[in-house]
Amino acid sequence: MPAHEHEIEQEAAPDGPAPLAPVAEHEPGAAPAAPGSDGVHGDAPPQAAVELDPEVLRERAAKADEYLALAQRTQADFENFRKRMTRDVRAAEARGMGRLAKELLPALDNLDRALAAVESSDADEEHHLTEGIRLVQSELSSALARAGIEGYATKGERFDPVHHEAVAQTPVEGAEPGTIVEVLQSGYRLNELVLRPARVVVAG
Repeated sequence: MPAHEHEIEQEAAPDGPAPLAPVAEHEPGAAPAAPGSDGVHGDAPPQAAVELDPEVLRERAAKADEYLALAQRTQADFENFRKRMTRDVRAAEARGMGRLAKELLPALDNLDRALAAVESSDADEEHHLTEGIRLVQSELSSALARAGIEGYATKGERFDPVHHEAVAQTPVEGAEPGTIVEVLQSGYRLNELVLRPARVVVAG
């Protein structure tokens, strides 16, 4: 057989088994390919949704409501505690200021008496001593006023046992019984708290 006919027969040989594809070797330590990742096995079936028992849902909702109520009670208790502490601090400050004012009031009374005595005498009203007393009295009264402490004189008003102390009662022509006709000592109060009632004479 000629050589060229032998070559044609080799090319037209009948189909035999296909040669095997080379097997890929895994490198040491490499993880094997996941099933379905190469498209051969197809996609994995979807995971079924987990249905919760209605009783479990109710229990969880009840727990959530319980925790919410506990948080609200805790917040309310803290707010009440904060308000109570603020009120107690203010009350303590008022008591401290009241005690200090009571210690200063006699000095202020003496200044008032000194001024009244000097102004009622024949001495010169513009004397430097009178001016000094008046200045000290004004500064002390202003300091008390800045702290919320103020004096009150109640001549001509109705007698109030909360704010006044009746020293005497006397009939006065033209004055309605129960009204204050003379103030012997000024009263002082801190906001609504009476530090010292005014000593007065009441018409009988």
